[in-house]
Amino acid sequence: MKNSKHAPVPVTYLLILLAAASCVFGAVRGEMKTVSRKAVNICMECIGIG
Repeated sequence: MKNSKHAPVPVTYLLILLAAASCVFGAVRGEMKTVSRKAVNICMECIGIG
């Protein structure tokens, strides 16, 4: 009997495909620019410049 705590292989591939599709969808919508801008603002606030 196998004592594996990993997800079955088809589920793993499905999740990888879903993650890739979500990344592509976000890039097409222009979300990379928004996320980058927010990250810069947070960084600047953290070090006290912004």
